[in-house]
Amino acid sequence: MSYLTRTATGAAGTDLRIGFGVPGYAHPLVAPAEWGALTRRGTPLHWVVLNVAGGPGDRPDPHCLEAAGRLRNAGTRVLGYLDVTYGARPSGELLSDARRYLDWYRVDGFLLDRCPTERTALPEVRRTISTLRGILGGGHVVLGHGTHPYPGYAETADQLVTFSGPWSDYRWSQVAEWTAEYPPERFCHFVHGMPRGHLDEALRIARWQGASTIYFTDRTDRGGTADPWESLPGYWDEIVSRIGTGVSE
Repeated sequence: MSYLTRTATGAAGTDLRIGFGVPGYAHPLVAPAEWGALTRRGTPLHWVVLNVAGGPGDRPDPHCLEAAGRLRNAGTRVLGYLDVTYGARPSGELLSDARRYLDWYRVDGFLLDRCPTERTALPEVRRTISTLRGILGGGHVVLGHGTHPYPGYAETADQLVTFSGPWSDYRWSQVAEWTAEYPPERFCHFVHGMPRGHLDEALRIARWQGASTIYFTDRTDRGGTADPWESLPGYWDEIVSRIGTGVSE
């Protein structure tokens, strides 16, 4: 697979309109400020992931239902979280979770986390997505690869997460050459452990590499023992003011 350096991808343009894809906060009772911040004026949201308990949970959760309803009323897509486990999870389990998400929370689509990247896995992923779209009646599907997959995946979903990891890797990352054949709206970057002082640099990288959906946070995974996405970054208002229509209130 061919890659381009960051400087070589400057043609992607610096006028790219960027917005947030939120990988999923902690439960609304644990993180009320986080969920509340998402509906504030001027926050440019593309979508928000609802992850109740590594999936939809065993029964409808009224707090999650309320949080999802507020987002939908504000015009924001809510995606259900499905863990594909790199292709090891049976499709029947995935589809069962998908139906619960739709029945209980009326989601607008799904994030398929830990999605495989290999060419050999593509036919099964394509079948799963086709079934999900049938359940949804369309919907928005994001594949959470976390790295650049085989190019054929770009034809199967609405968006691909082509980077998910620490700032120490992102600042020197490269972009696969084949991504230039698609618009920036097809790609997402999730970066954790990013200090406030590097916001401008991180936004330049996203623009250069042609990714219009981002989520940056100064939270870390503590060596793989914590979820860095569960809480707001300390510079949330600042980054909202830089890419949105105004500072959140």
